[in-house]
Amino acid sequence: MMFINVPIGIVAALLCRRYLPGGGGWLKNQHLDVPGALTVTSGTILLVFGLTNAAGLGFASEWTFVPLVSSALALGAFLFIESRSKAPLMPLAFIRRGSVLTANVLALVLTSVVGGVGFIVPVYFQNILGYSAIYSGLLTLPPALIFFVVGGWGASRLVNKFGAKRTLLLSSALVSFGTVLLFPMSPNGSALVLMPGLLVWALGASIGFPAINIAAVAGTQPGEEGLASGVVNTSSRVGFPVGLAILLTVAGAFDPPSAGPASAAAAGVVAGFQAAVVAAALLGVLGFLIALRLKDIKPRWGPPDGGSPVTS
Repeated sequence: MMFINVPIGIVAALLCRRYLPGGGGWLKNQHLDVPGALTVTSGTILLVFGLTNAAGLGFASEWTFVPLVSSALALGAFLFIESRSKAPLMPLAFIRRGSVLTANVLALVLTSVVGGVGFIVPVYFQNILGYSAIYSGLLTLPPALIFFVVGGWGASRLVNKFGAKRTLLLSSALVSFGTVLLFPMSPNGSALVLMPGLLVWALGASIGFPAINIAAVAGTQPGEEGLASGVVNTSSRVGFPVGLAILLTVAGAFDPPSAGPASAAAAGVVAGFQAAVVAAALLGVLGFLIALRLKDIKPRWGPPDGGSPVTS
């Protein structure tokens, strides 16, 4: 199944080459920050590895604890190196900027909700309701189409018109509300009961991700766009295992052990999933509060207020 992304990536690369405009580049001669690159890469890999293990083994497992502690040491070394380097890979003053830091924290929070919920719902469909993998995949197709259509075309128009801040406020609100609508899951329930929540959740997430990237790049100085994009994409990627570890830990904590029949065990799993859904909704509320700290940002290519798009 992993190879299904290969032809999609090839087609995407060909379309980018065909339709994306070419632009002039710039060259800056400086030393490569090899120690910084090694420490941040190893620290991020260990962090993701530890959080992935935490989702299945819990935080008390040595397979979780050791990688997380090692990650903290590696990332701490990275910060020390960057504070002393003459040509840092990521200047610390850059990440401390208000809009950049806020956008990255928001990316971490929103992707944690998406990653956690996106894992729990298919597991509920297959392990609790007994649906096949194919049928479960078909049930998640409508939300996936929303990501494809709205995220690909609608989100940019929304950001151009209302700005990144208001778009992210709407996104966080929809993600939280859609996640709450997933609470009625039950051992003998139906996937159709959860479909409204999945659609609202997907709509909120699909308009939020492009806005996060715009908010992260806004306020950068010429030549920093690539750095800003790389940092926010890293925050987004880390958010998925963070959300998975948090929500599955919550689900496990509220899943009462059952030695009775299978129906009682299923009810316990669903109770844990419901607790995880509430935690995900609270994370969405946290994202809304973080979005309130953003400045009202519109992309540089968007039309000015009250005006029409500039054409050449």
